[in-house]
Amino acid sequence: MSSLQTSLLILGASGDLSKRLLLPGLATLLDVKEDWDVQLVGAGVEDISDADWKAQVRTSFENAQASKNEEDEGAHDDDGERLSPRLVAVIEASSYHRADVTSADDLTSLLAACEHDPAIYFALPPAVTEKSCAVLEGLDLPSGTRLALEKPFGTDAASAEQLNDVLHSFLPEERIHRVDHFLGRSTVLNLLGLRFANRIIEPLLSSQHVSRVDIVYDETLGLEGRARYYDKAGALVDMIQSHLLQVMAVVAMEAPASIDADDLRTQKELVLRAVRPWGGDVVAAGKRARYTAGTIGERSLPSYVDEDGVDPSLGTETLAQLTLEVANWRWAGVPFTLRSGKALEQQRREIVITFKDSPHVPNGLSGAERPDKLRIWIAPDEMQLELNVNGPGDPYTIDHTSLATTFNPGRLSAYGEVLAGVLEGDATLSVRGDSAVQGWKVVEPFLQAWRAGETPLDEYAAGSAGPETWDNIDC
Repeated sequence: MSSLQTSLLILGASGDLSKRLLLPGLATLLDVKEDWDVQLVGAGVEDISDADWKAQVRTSFENAQASKNEEDEGAHDDDGERLSPRLVAVIEASSYHRADVTSADDLTSLLAACEHDPAIYFALPPAVTEKSCAVLEGLDLPSGTRLALEKPFGTDAASAEQLNDVLHSFLPEERIHRVDHFLGRSTVLNLLGLRFANRIIEPLLSSQHVSRVDIVYDETLGLEGRARYYDKAGALVDMIQSHLLQVMAVVAMEAPASIDADDLRTQKELVLRAVRPWGGDVVAAGKRARYTAGTIGERSLPSYVDEDGVDPSLGTETLAQLTLEVANWRWAGVPFTLRSGKALEQQRREIVITFKDSPHVPNGLSGAERPDKLRIWIAPDEMQLELNVNGPGDPYTIDHTSLATTFNPGRLSAYGEVLAGVLEGDATLSVRGDSAVQGWKVVEPFLQAWRAGETPLDEYAAGSAGPETWDNIDC
């Protein structure tokens, strides 16, 4: 007897998100959850034959299998593309339906194609998702229906609140999953263990000992053909509003009673409510820039404004940096800087907690004067504690040394973890409705200043560390 029977209905199933992330994530999930019975149903405006659809799913599953084999020691190339009989059975039982996902009749037909209570995944542009949800409001949905919505959730605080009202009119909050694949990463759960499962780290994480916190997600990739979405979003909405604020909430939150959805998400929301622009000045606390032509490794990139599909008049930033304060008892006075950008010289996915200097170093000791730091890397998931201690040489000389460990990467890909939560109805790693609104409230003052031209749009060459006038968080 299967422990879970459900249908995964992907709207926008022929798109890049489905092929590159959702379907491979489903493959990793089914490999782990061997007793789950999952029916796969795809839908979209494209006319795809049954054979082509099954070939698309097979390719995505094989890509997931190949990636897993590359990570596993001792994997054999001969086995790289062999799918288990179970995955083959899921492919053969899957179906694709050409449909207008904003049509009540078409959505009714799609729901009828689901053999079990459906989890409906909106792999669609935000505007289409909102229209589809408005139609679902008037349909008779199966009792166990769950919804999964990709970021960004709404286009501002008002639209996010309105979309929440629509969703809550026909589904309870616990069956609405606002997807953030960053929160699907085992890194986030590892952060909870690092902070709250020992008595060493947690007492140091406050304004008494911490001088600054930096959360950096820099990419070497450029636009990569995503102008249709990215040129209207930019780095601030695409990454900081959607992802890094949630990571900051986990870094800064108080200890939850458990990692159940209610406890964890309540503590995160309390952090977001306390967030303010550093110094109360959105112009001084926010920076934006976009890349010009340059070279990254052996790749030559054109200027962002020359990329296909870009409207230069929009002034879209490809690098955003906000400095914020969590105005509560624990963190008041500590700057939290969130930065993310494209086409930079190196990939950086890290959380850096910099501690204050020792209040007194005894006379007679000399040497390193670098601050102590705790670094947490996201994918690969690692931690490094950098300390000033007596080194292996002269005992009177202080050296800078590091203690490092590797976190458990988990058995699932990021989207495998996301889908696990959606399919079994566990909202722990989903963004709660009020937090989705609050995230917009944090960034809206910056967006308004940027749209009004109050903050300059700086430039940096593709392949550089960022604008020369920025500190670029040289950690």
